[in-house]
Amino acid sequence: MKQYNKINNLVGWFAFLVAAFTYCMTIEPTASFWDCPEFITTGYKLEVGHPPGAPFFMLTANLFSQFASDPSQVAVMVNIMSALMSAACILFLFWSITHLTKKLICPEEKEMTTGKLIAIMGAGLVGALAYTWSDTFWFSAVEGEVYAYSSLFTAVVFWLILKWENRAHEAHSDRWLILIAYLTGLSIGVHLLNLLCIPAIVLVYYYKKNPNANLKGSLMALVGSMILIAVVLYGIVPGIVKIGGWFELLFVNSLGFSFNTGLIIYIILLAASLIWGVYESYTVRSRKRMNISFLTTVGLLGIPFYGHGWSSVLIGIIVLAVLALYLFAKLPEKYQVSARTLNTSLLCMMMMVVGYSSYAVIVIRSSANTPMDQNSPEDIFTLGEYLGREQYGTRPLFYGQTYASKMALEEVDGGCVYAMTEGAPVYQRKEKERPDEKDSYEIVRHKSEYKYAQNMIFPRMYSSDHAAAYESWLGGVEGRQVPYDQCGEMLMVKIPTQWDNIKFFFIYQLNYMYWRYFMWNFAGRQNDIQGQGEIEHGNWITGISFIDKMLVGDQTLLPSDLKNNKGHNVFYCLPLILGLIGLFWQAYRGERGIQQFWIVFFLFFMTGLAIVLYLNQTPQQPRERDYAYAASFYAFAIWIGLGVAAIAEWLKKKLGEKPSAILASVVCLLVPLQMVSQTWDDHDRSGRYTCRDFGQNYLNSVQTDGKPIIFTNGDNDTFPLWYNQETEGFRTDVRVCNLSYLQTDWYIDQMRRPAYDSPSVPIDWERIDYVQGHNEAVYVRPDAMETINNYYKQYPEEAKKEFGDNPYELKNILKYWVRSLKEGLQMIPTDSIVIKLDKEAIKRSGMLTPDSIPDYMHISLKGKRVLYKSELMMLEMLANTNWERPMYMAITVGQENHLNLTNNFLQEGLAYRITPFDNAKLGRRIDSEKMYDNLMHKFKFGGIDNPDIYLDETVLRMCDTHRRMFVQLASQLIKEGKNDKALEVLDYCEKVIPSTTVRHDYIYSSSKEMADDYAKLGETGKAENILCQLAQNSVEYAAWYMSLDDIRLASSYEECIRHYTILDDVCKALEKLKDENGKPLESATSYRHQFDQLYGLLENRIGKANPAHE
Repeated sequence: MKQYNKINNLVGWFAFLVAAFTYCMTIEPTASFWDCPEFITTGYKLEVGHPPGAPFFMLTANLFSQFASDPSQVAVMVNIMSALMSAACILFLFWSITHLTKKLICPEEKEMTTGKLIAIMGAGLVGALAYTWSDTFWFSAVEGEVYAYSSLFTAVVFWLILKWENRAHEAHSDRWLILIAYLTGLSIGVHLLNLLCIPAIVLVYYYKKNPNANLKGSLMALVGSMILIAVVLYGIVPGIVKIGGWFELLFVNSLGFSFNTGLIIYIILLAASLIWGVYESYTVRSRKRMNISFLTTVGLLGIPFYGHGWSSVLIGIIVLAVLALYLFAKLPEKYQVSARTLNTSLLCMMMMVVGYSSYAVIVIRSSANTPMDQNSPEDIFTLGEYLGREQYGTRPLFYGQTYASKMALEEVDGGCVYAMTEGAPVYQRKEKERPDEKDSYEIVRHKSEYKYAQNMIFPRMYSSDHAAAYESWLGGVEGRQVPYDQCGEMLMVKIPTQWDNIKFFFIYQLNYMYWRYFMWNFAGRQNDIQGQGEIEHGNWITGISFIDKMLVGDQTLLPSDLKNNKGHNVFYCLPLILGLIGLFWQAYRGERGIQQFWIVFFLFFMTGLAIVLYLNQTPQQPRERDYAYAASFYAFAIWIGLGVAAIAEWLKKKLGEKPSAILASVVCLLVPLQMVSQTWDDHDRSGRYTCRDFGQNYLNSVQTDGKPIIFTNGDNDTFPLWYNQETEGFRTDVRVCNLSYLQTDWYIDQMRRPAYDSPSVPIDWERIDYVQGHNEAVYVRPDAMETINNYYKQYPEEAKKEFGDNPYELKNILKYWVRSLKEGLQMIPTDSIVIKLDKEAIKRSGMLTPDSIPDYMHISLKGKRVLYKSELMMLEMLANTNWERPMYMAITVGQENHLNLTNNFLQEGLAYRITPFDNAKLGRRIDSEKMYDNLMHKFKFGGIDNPDIYLDETVLRMCDTHRRMFVQLASQLIKEGKNDKALEVLDYCEKVIPSTTVRHDYIYSSSKEMADDYAKLGETGKAENILCQLAQNSVEYAAWYMSLDDIRLASSYEECIRHYTILDDVCKALEKLKDENGKPLESATSYRHQFDQLYGLLENRIGKANPAHE
């Protein structure tokens, strides 16, 4: 079959077109929630996103953004980039499957027949399309995120090593390995996941180079591959930064040169060393020079210098010495490293460094002080922290603390202090005290970590913040008691046993956070609601009733909102079965088959289970994490494709070669077609503008005048706002200030710079006062008030000169106490701060003011022991705005970040305005006039009234937030006697957030209160409609819980009782309503009867319960 390559290419491109059509038809036309708005913005404006960055993604996204007709189309173009890269991933998956299948059923080209060709193409197409329409991969393919790009790199490098396998005998076959190294370097600028392909690549190399491969050799190859991963991940990636930092310290701190001099010299030397090494290993004029150039290059790349300080230098010298002994030793030829191997290694390192150099974009753009400049990595040291994701902390992997461990103590000067391990020093540019001072770096802190008294091997339950969640997942922890010496007092501490630890690993990390996702893709998914182990949320199912009943109860009895959930997908385990057939067929297909099996298996393992081990995830994740394992599902899709060939081979004995190939291909093609029939509706984001519109709603909630500031905290109340400002140029007068970043000096620097139409925030501190290590936290010391008051009584003039007229006024506290140069005065000397009010400025501000404006604003700090830097910055802004620059708090910011200002908040939309008044005492929480104008005239709703649009759980939560706002506004208008406006608000809410797409919810969307408001306005029919929806929902849930067995009912008891309580409360509300004739509603009687029946069932199951009506 001379046409094999042509047909292989044509069918491959057909798979690409199918995938491209699928993804381009279902992409979101704007940004999506979570990190997507940030990534799109970093691509469009080449700004610096969150660590560790994605510079190559930025560059490619910027290229695609050039094709946008206007800024509103930028997101579409970046999403199309993801769609096309995902389609290209499918193309290379197809070619990888056909390569592997051909090796097994037709290793010799001359043996190719039409039947074999059809079987090979069928295998490739089925496997590729199964992955195309799988849940996890499709999710990432239609949004502007890094995971689609990362998947493409995985597909390309895996295909390239297979390509090399076909050409390994050719003279210049090493070029394929060098290309793989280059792409690996580039992939670091997108995501590190691609490094996990290295074991599969090494196995392909080993099996090709060793025809008589054995188990020992395979294991050695795997060990070598792990070393290669370590060389890249812990050698080259941080090593270049580390050695560059050493050069920088030498030339700046020691020799007195200006910043970046050492780095420039290092880059020149590294480039020269790489070129020298490649030249020497290519010409082989001197073995000695070749070895020296190789050692120099390895050293300059920082590969052997593991750790920090002198220990790092010592380790590096030892490793280089051992390597030198080996290279210069006179060994038998078969044990020597050939010049070709050294040349290929050096070329691979060179190309990896060239690819990795995309990170220069991060440093260059950070130096330009872009509006989004996270961590400000503008020198070699801050780049190192940025790459190391320092802000996210660390977690133990092989040995460490448990969630119940106590910190180790050590005796110092007769007292006890927490024991710590001093880590690497953190260098930062020193703030100059005078203009002529030379550039230098100073150590601002060490990466120190606390020691723990109780530790265990392979710690899986380590986070004290998740103690209750760990125990909940295990159904309680028996644990074991261990002694703990607390400064001479012996205590007993209960820590989990090793068995508890292992159980949690299998139950939660392995089963719930991996196999559940795996089964979503190849068996079926219950719904798209993120759960925490509940029997009705987010589990995997099969669609086979008796299996599902054993797994998660009778799915036919589920409440209608769960049964009708678009994320409810059933595949009847067909992709799983087909993949298992392919897996076993490959493994038992002779020597070549078992070698292929181990290659695909280690691709599967390293990109799936190995990530589970590395992430060591805690319970209560903020979102589902299946996207991290997409490459693992890619490997399984290879087995799905091989399953087609397996079936064709089996049928060949009965039907003949060609008919069996056709039948197997056609029948198996029904598997991906059945998958797409299930997954299209919950991946079709076309026409959904919720992220963009809801982000604009935040910005439109604030006043149009005065250059307002809005405080945010999380991804979904920050990134959509940044996207709207940076990409679409919307409300660039507003300064978005993220409180979780405001604790850092680099972010305060950015806030002090103007951005577009927004002036800098009013922070007047010198940088030395907030730089890292300064004023990180300040104690609140109300006990000092008595001493201060006595000082003012005895020496009033001296006291006023030292601390101002009023030592408890905010400006004086920040100036004379917090930033005092005197030792011991850095504190807040009161728990009740006052701010003198400028009444005329308040009247000009545009805020809703009471009839009488007080002279002072009081801020209570009761309950607070310390104020952190972010809170001090908020107070600094409050002290300096004089109320003429409006300040807002997003309503989605948690109360723990409100600085005890909750009573001063006045809601105007998706944001509370910070006012100087105690609005709780004034009996108002909402500025109804402004909120009415915002919600009715300014807010947009992203097309959520369209029933064909897919609304996932994140979007629905935001929809609930918006409905809740409408209800709050309506209630306030009724309270003010503005019933016509209230009715208008409620009706408009029903129009833009209809219950047909966003169901009414008793708790999250305040729908019960909405019905109550309709009832107060005399709209009985509308009130009854909402109450009936709530009642029917709780009836269905209660009936579902009653269908469960005793063990499952016990685990769902709290949720069950909650729905009984809701149903009882809704029945009471219905009973208060009367029809046109003044008679009770039939629905009230009906639902009360259903409640009584269900309550009787509950009593029979678990004894006397106590819902609210008792």
